[in-house]
Amino acid sequence: MWNRLRSMWTISDLRNKILFTIAMLLVFRVMAYVPVPGVDPASLNKALSTNGGSLNQVFGLLDVFSGGSFKNFSVVAMGLYPYITATIVIQLLQPIVPKLDAMAREGESGRNRISQITRYITIPLAVLQAFGQMAILVNIGAISPDQFNLFNGPTFLPTLATIITLTAGTMFLVWLGELITENGIGNGISLIIFANIMVTIPQTIGSSLVSSSGTGGTANTGGLIFILLVAALVLAMIISMVYVYLSQRRVPVQYPTKRRFGLSSMRSGQQTTYIPLQVNSAGMIPIIFAQSVLLLPTVIASYLSFSSKGWLENAVTWFRQEFDPSTTLYWVTFGVLVALFTFFYATVIFEQQNTAENLQKQGAYIPGIRPGPPTDKYLRYVLSRITFGGALFLGIVAIAPVLFGTGKASTIPQAASLLIVVGVVLDTMKQLEAQMVMRNYSGFLN
Repeated sequence: MWNRLRSMWTISDLRNKILFTIAMLLVFRVMAYVPVPGVDPASLNKALSTNGGSLNQVFGLLDVFSGGSFKNFSVVAMGLYPYITATIVIQLLQPIVPKLDAMAREGESGRNRISQITRYITIPLAVLQAFGQMAILVNIGAISPDQFNLFNGPTFLPTLATIITLTAGTMFLVWLGELITENGIGNGISLIIFANIMVTIPQTIGSSLVSSSGTGGTANTGGLIFILLVAALVLAMIISMVYVYLSQRRVPVQYPTKRRFGLSSMRSGQQTTYIPLQVNSAGMIPIIFAQSVLLLPTVIASYLSFSSKGWLENAVTWFRQEFDPSTTLYWVTFGVLVALFTFFYATVIFEQQNTAENLQKQGAYIPGIRPGPPTDKYLRYVLSRITFGGALFLGIVAIAPVLFGTGKASTIPQAASLLIVVGVVLDTMKQLEAQMVMRNYSGFLN
């Protein structure tokens, strides 16, 4: 392993890519400590600590994508959540909007145009999130109403400046991520989210160690055992995530080939390869979808608190009470939604690839299956079978801390964090492997 690391470091261009990636991540972490003017972090933390339940899950999800920047309320407090939302929206619209579907088929130029449209959509989404985020903070008392009111003369400019600052912070992270993707190693957006998660680990471990100690710093045996059990659970979840992430069903495919023998004779043949269908092709997206659906009433109720009470607010309040994170109904519903969204997102991704149509155009076929619609039907059948296992796995991962009695309001962000960390590490290692093999080295993972 050390020899491979030393070989990787001796390649000048690969070393420069790694150093560039680290430098950009350091720039991002510096920006995470630049506060937004006019907001007192002490009052913000006090208000967040006194508001539990669903609101803590909203703030916890934002912290996953901002690496604690939300609690500091820095200029990058919103993280990359608006960009991720815009990316998901574009992916879901591609099978519906013919022009987007045509762009996706145009190759590199089409993908660049889709990326540009995604950035355009990110800006209004970031503005809306900034306004909604500030409204919720005003509602819980973290920010004084005298400081935030877009429809009041004296506070209009400070409020507008805060919204523009938060939006600019999100777009700065998007630009930084694209720089890493072009000039560094790995996917820049994923690496920024990965860095956000990793910087919170020491604080989480320290808090757990402190809580496990009794009065006067005496170690609490029960607390230490609890920490060991949680560590074992996390290790088991990581191993299972790696296994499921790398699992795939390889569907054999045969391509017709022609080889020349002598000066004029041609002989037809067959080249066999396979289509890798991932068991978990949706990643962490279903968890975010399911959480967004269940947290929507909480956000709506926060907005309705500014208006007069009515039947809509009463209905939303009832829903929020019945689906509180402390209830069993919430977690059962959450697990079911994660499984359903896993099937939905995997189907959307499969539709975008047009695998059966592409195989028919290339003259390829699956042995024993006729080309065209029968091939599409067969691939859908195989995909539904393996996605069932992936959906069941994601549902169990999402509610695992609750099943083992360790569930808290931040359970969902923790589950999403583990999935992000595992996915980003494996993808980055694959890219390093490809770079090493391309330069005639033995590889990094061997």
